[in-house]
Amino acid sequence: MTPNDQLAYYKPELVVIPCGSRKLDHPARAADLYTGSYHRACRTAAEALHPDRLLILSARYGLLDLDDVVEPYDTPHGTKESVTAQLLLEQATLRDIVRLDPVIALGGARHVSLIHSVWPHALTPLTGTHGMGEQMARLVALRNGAVS
Repeated sequence: MTPNDQLAYYKPELVVIPCGSRKLDHPARAADLYTGSYHRACRTAAEALHPDRLLILSARYGLLDLDDVVEPYDTPHGTKESVTAQLLLEQATLRDIVRLDPVIALGGARHVSLIHSVWPHALTPLTGTHGMGEQMARLVALRNGAVS
């Protein structure tokens, strides 16, 4: 059994999904700000896992609850203005969520790397996919309950 097979057996305490590259052009709730198909697919898959908590990892703001209102931004991960592992750890500590388990990280390599800086044990069901098409197919499988 691989670590990601645990998805079939354990209800996650936390799922962290990526922010979206396509955004509204005005301040909005994080749940509404991101309009791209990849973000929406991640969010739908995350909701199907019925986590105790769902957060968005914003490249600019860090951990966001769905109801947090933020300004739109154009900050990719890895740039000078983007969130760092240290900031992410500070935010998780303030939220008292550092010790949650299981944690599931949906997203690409940079996103998962940041999440692993706080939750090294996080399950990463998109690992091993090759390209956006395979990631989207895996997200559909997660949404439909097929996690192998």
